[in-house]
Amino acid sequence: MSKPNVLLIVSEDHSQHLGCYGDRFARTPVLDQLAADGTRFANAHTTQAVCSPGRASIHTGLYPHQCGQIGLATHNYGLFGDLPNLPRLLKSAGYRTGMIGKLHINPEEDFPLDLWWNDREQISFQHRSAHRAAQEAEQFMAGGGPFFLTVNFPDAHLPLLPQYEGLPAKPQTGDEVETFDFVGIDSARLRQHTADYYNCMSRLDTSIGLILEALERQGQAQDTLVIFTTDHGAQFSRGKGSIYEGGLRIPLIVRWPGNVPGGQVRDELVSHIDVLSSVMEAVECHAPDTVAGASWWPLARGETVDWREHLFAEWTSAGPLLYFPQRSVRDARYKLIMNPLQDRPHPGGWGYAGPKQRWETGATREEIATASAQVQAAYETFDRSPPLEFYDLQEDPWEFVNLAEDPQHAGRRDQLEAVLRQWQLDTDDAIADPDVLQRLTAEHDEIRARHYGDNPFGINRDFAWDYLDYLAPPGISRAAS
Repeated sequence: MSKPNVLLIVSEDHSQHLGCYGDRFARTPVLDQLAADGTRFANAHTTQAVCSPGRASIHTGLYPHQCGQIGLATHNYGLFGDLPNLPRLLKSAGYRTGMIGKLHINPEEDFPLDLWWNDREQISFQHRSAHRAAQEAEQFMAGGGPFFLTVNFPDAHLPLLPQYEGLPAKPQTGDEVETFDFVGIDSARLRQHTADYYNCMSRLDTSIGLILEALERQGQAQDTLVIFTTDHGAQFSRGKGSIYEGGLRIPLIVRWPGNVPGGQVRDELVSHIDVLSSVMEAVECHAPDTVAGASWWPLARGETVDWREHLFAEWTSAGPLLYFPQRSVRDARYKLIMNPLQDRPHPGGWGYAGPKQRWETGATREEIATASAQVQAAYETFDRSPPLEFYDLQEDPWEFVNLAEDPQHAGRRDQLEAVLRQWQLDTDDAIADPDVLQRLTAEHDEIRARHYGDNPFGINRDFAWDYLDYLAPPGISRAAS
């Protein structure tokens, strides 16, 4: 059998708000059909709820703290060394490699691509040209196989464009939707932002449909493994930028006719770190021994296999202003979050709701004040994160009631904390050492003061991070590569 093509579709900034995941307001017939024709993973998660780290985990099979991409590429964060990645591995296996849209991982030259189309006048936060992206994708598909093509769509990143080039044809309005459960707050303003988010999701669905139609026209649908996911959850309060389920939980759908059973739903805990291993197994190539992920390919095929009991995630930074290290572990029911910095508020709290509200989709202080006492307490926990948070996801799926101090849960809390600390050791998480954490914190504070000044959310390219050397696992550093 010849090797299959691999089509990896990665969208932006949305959670599991698709019809096939049970969302009542989503208009996503293409993705719903993709799930009906393949396997849908109900408990898929990113490793860090911001773009570059999540994408780096997809392409390297490593956690952000292992690969180095602990923040956004636009703020000069990057990979530790010359690490294996999906385009490089598949190119070595005889694949043509292509990318539509952004990569957002540093350094870009580490990713060997025969095509990289990233026309920011056509596909960017301000431009959402679905037809143009599909044209470029089809031209690449027509060049022969096997191919590995990643298509990165900007929806549903801010700004939430309610319509672009006539898509969607009939935008939804705020009186047609409800705010998200993980936000916990309802207002007419937030409902309108939520409606615009759903409009982005509808346009994304149409955009993906154009790509899949191109695949059909080229006669390659039967020979192509299609993977759909996103980088992280939606940019609403307690979503993107947090370590809560609203930011970490993502869709993952896999289709390959004749190889993946249609309409299958898997409940296992899977992660972005698993994508590389899964693709390599599907194309009958070996993944590097150094990857942190496991192959979900047997799960996609419908097999019964032993699988992980625990899933890990992290937050370190996005830009210097948004530095706040956190680590988390969850199992099928419980979740523990560890917050080692106690000398500062969580920057996401005031990024969403502060006096100079940066992200308009966040709940304002005034809106939070109208919420229930339980929701207000959850926002206080988000703003002033205690050393430990512990949640019963069965009873409280969106993490509003912190049980860390509840003696009835002390045993399970302590067990998960031990699991999390062992994971830090097993994965060379350098900030487990308080001295290293202090050094990384000081570096972020210095970079922010020296290079960002009065524009803390700006983009400054005129500096380099020292962490690329002292945080790197043994034997890996950008300087040594």
